[in-house]
Amino acid sequence: MAWETVDGKLVKVVQKADFKAALAYVNQVGALAEERDHHPDIEIVWNTVTLRLWSHNAGAVTDADHALAQAIDALG
Repeated sequence: MAWETVDGKLVKVVQKADFKAALAYVNQVGALAEERDHHPDIEIVWNTVTLRLWSHNAGAVTDADHALAQAIDALG
């Protein structure tokens, strides 16, 4: 699924095979976020991961959010 803009945030929903795979994916996303010091809101419901990107300090989506979204997409 592609990123969508929902309520002023970039949102992506990703489904994995099971909870273990979803958790591994979240850990990969977390490593990218730590490298960039830019952290998404993350929700895990069994095999479904919802990511929300927006810059809290700007109150909007910024270039940093788009850059992190591209890096997350590169994870596969």
